[in-house]
Amino acid sequence: MGLLSILRKLKSAPDQEVRILLLGLDNAGKTTLLKQLASEDISHITPTQGFNIKSVQSQGFKLNVWDIGGQRKIRPYWRNYFENTDILIYVIDSADRKRFEETGQELAELLEEEKLSCVPVLIFANKQDLLTAAPASEIAEGLNLHTIRDRVWQIQSCSALTGEGIQDGMNWVCKNVNAKKK
Repeated sequence: MGLLSILRKLKSAPDQEVRILLLGLDNAGKTTLLKQLASEDISHITPTQGFNIKSVQSQGFKLNVWDIGGQRKIRPYWRNYFENTDILIYVIDSADRKRFEETGQELAELLEEEKLSCVPVLIFANKQDLLTAAPASEIAEGLNLHTIRDRVWQIQSCSALTGEGIQDGMNWVCKNVNAKKK
């Protein structure tokens, strides 16, 4: 099931727009995930130096996904994209255990941002196809996700490379965008 079928599920009002902010550290797999959602070729992906935007229209519905680069020098500019965000998707490289503390700090700072208050957050525990990947439950515990009380959140194991788990995460997004829009 691709992005268009997700859009059909999300569609609850004509001309409804959904703004999704896709963030995470560099090399977490954000752009691969975005291309996988758009059913695009993922064989040649380079690090995002600024941002990628994918807008898809289907039967009067528009989904705007903003994929912002995750390099340390770019992260201060993330706040320029917070306005009117409906869903925050945060991508973590589950196999890069050396950066769990850094990614946890970045996520915690995002959750404290006023413009993102109460915005539902989906955390994709990416790269589960690698043998060294930490399970989503271990990541959730390490990042103290259970302490998040001001918004709905979900952690979802996935592999942007194989596509596994992405649909489950997007089903959660669909459910929570519809709940937020009502």
